[in-house]
Amino acid sequence: MHSPASLRPTATFAVRNAVLATCDRSPSDAGLLHGAALAVTNRHVAWIGRDRDLADAVDLDGARVIDARGGLVTPGLIDSHTHLVFAGDRAGEFALRVTGRSYLEVALSGGGIAVTTRATLAARDDVLFEEAARRARRLLQQGVTTVEVKSGYGLTVEAELRLLRIVQRLGQALSDQVTIVPTLLLHAVPPEAAGDRAGFVGRICDELVPTVARERLAEFCDVFVEEGAFSVEEARRILEAARARGLALRLHADELTAGGGAELAAELGAASADHLEEVDERGIAALARAGVVAGLLPLSTLFLGSERWAPARRLLEAGVPIALATNLNPGSGMSENVGLALSLACLKLRLTPAEALVAFTAGGARALRRPDLGRLAPGAEADLVVWGCDSAEHLAWHMAVNHALAVVKRGRIVHEAAPAVAVDCR
Repeated sequence: MHSPASLRPTATFAVRNAVLATCDRSPSDAGLLHGAALAVTNRHVAWIGRDRDLADAVDLDGARVIDARGGLVTPGLIDSHTHLVFAGDRAGEFALRVTGRSYLEVALSGGGIAVTTRATLAARDDVLFEEAARRARRLLQQGVTTVEVKSGYGLTVEAELRLLRIVQRLGQALSDQVTIVPTLLLHAVPPEAAGDRAGFVGRICDELVPTVARERLAEFCDVFVEEGAFSVEEARRILEAARARGLALRLHADELTAGGGAELAAELGAASADHLEEVDERGIAALARAGVVAGLLPLSTLFLGSERWAPARRLLEAGVPIALATNLNPGSGMSENVGLALSLACLKLRLTPAEALVAFTAGGARALRRPDLGRLAPGAEADLVVWGCDSAEHLAWHMAVNHALAVVKRGRIVHEAAPAVAVDCR
């Protein structure tokens, strides 16, 4: 028997006959509901329950209804760490590393970020925008509905503002398909400022950060704390200035050396500390006490040919929340392959498939301080993915392929896979 019409939400969109992964329970529990259905009213989830109860609980007249055919349905993935706006390539640098040169050696000899910075500065705004938009759409086609996008390849006040304005334009242009979360990243000290690092940091604090805050060009400020980048003291000065202007904080921490980045993130109450391949026990304990999210980026460890994988199990056991992201960038993670990131999280970080999925959804939402995203629950934003398989285990097992059949943003389908593009294994 139908519920009274006055008590039944009117659906604009629904998915039925699904294995729902709500991702709203714990870091190790994907919240699976078998034989389930979900209804959306406009842009928010209105109802979740048994498929057989859908027609009684929800008014489906006029709603678009998808039959998942027993497939997995998850929240939209959240890629909480990317560097989408750049020009040029670093394929030659990749070849050097294959011969045994380390990332740090290449960077200190004039390669690394400096190569991308030169190419990015030389590129036209429209070229940077179009290439970034293509990268964002490739992520979308694999189930990503929210992407954090950093600046960082400008190095000067003027150049960083230029990149953030391109990120802003990207967010406006793609707003109906994917949420763009802009971040000001201080990546390195430019060579011309090497003789006056304190003066350069002062310009960041006194000129760049206030302009970014005033024009609302970024939600976060991120600093790369590492040998050859910024010291702990320099990063603290920048991040305190950003926090005073209302920006939330993030750090690139303990990627190549255990340099105190995790402890600084905890001290300042950062939303996340990302990389952490070299984090030590003191850093892990500090993150746990402060509730800072550990952003794990296994594609970069693979790309750099390293065997130093982030200690995901130790982080989880210590009570540190984790997020999983691609770190898409030209120097240490040139890949949009979400499926490979999920597989590496299991094979090398030793996460379970459920833990990897939660880290790429609810974990990413926590890293970006967006509790309305990354989970399927009444009231949450209706970002979701219908996959061509029936379990998180299959997503991790069937490596490096795209299983996303349909991607939904705010209750509206924004991508449907063409035949033979996404893999359907049901």
